[in-house]
Amino acid sequence: MIEELKTFISVVELNNFTKAAKYLNLSQPSVSNHIKSLERYFDTKIIDRSIKQKNIYITDNGKLLYKKAKIILNILDTTMDELHSTSGNIEGHLKIGASLTIGEYILPNFLKNFCNKYPNIQIEVLIENTKSIYDKLSNISLDIGLVEGTSSAQNLNQTFLYEDKMVLAIPYDSDIDEENFNLDMLKDYNWIGREKGSGTRQYLDMFFNNYKIHPKGIMIFGSNYAVKEAVKNNLGVTIISNLIAYPSYLNKELKIIALDNNFTRNFSCILADNITHSKANDLFIKELKEYVLTL
Repeated sequence: MIEELKTFISVVELNNFTKAAKYLNLSQPSVSNHIKSLERYFDTKIIDRSIKQKNIYITDNGKLLYKKAKIILNILDTTMDELHSTSGNIEGHLKIGASLTIGEYILPNFLKNFCNKYPNIQIEVLIENTKSIYDKLSNISLDIGLVEGTSSAQNLNQTFLYEDKMVLAIPYDSDIDEENFNLDMLKDYNWIGREKGSGTRQYLDMFFNNYKIHPKGIMIFGSNYAVKEAVKNNLGVTIISNLIAYPSYLNKELKIIALDNNFTRNFSCILADNITHSKANDLFIKELKEYVLTL
């Protein structure tokens, strides 16, 4: 039954029998047999298949079984981890979802130390936008989410980790500095920004709205590193996390202008509240909380 449930979860998440078979290293008939076995066992239809269009549709009962199957397998995984773990030798596998700023500028150095300290905990990191991470946590596809902002989802628990300050970043050779800065100096600059939907872009848009700025153009980049490099290379100015800008400020590659408290955001740890969390999970969060105090 466990293998059948794993197969069903893969079919639902990949939305395709063939892809699920390839992912699980099974034949497609084996995947079909696993689904039929579940349907016989539960005496209900869980997947409808369109032969002509080769599409699949998860029934309402199938959606319920998917959620329960994720919980069942989570309990089995955490039980296995705890049975093979001692206080000095914790084992496990963690799937971490992180938004871009956290994934690029906090996790790498933290994971270097964490993985050296706990070599038997395997870490898998997925870097996506905050909404995607919320969705995957709700579906129990992730163990931990590390995101910007506040969650309103009822089935997720949130713990604040770190207060991040946004700053105005400008090219180092600009005539602007903190002593002579005024908003009129920005009117002739191009702007650099992330795509719509990113946490960083929300603060850029808020800056425009708060100070009635009408940018003549915004150059869009898909990563915070690229945004910083664009400003460094005189392509424009931006609103960005101080975590990202400050090292370049120290290296005299950027100038930064502090902003008011409206441009402060929280990084948070998000957990699904309807599953059992492993020792490895709890340890990761404990160590991460201690680490961010040093930033």
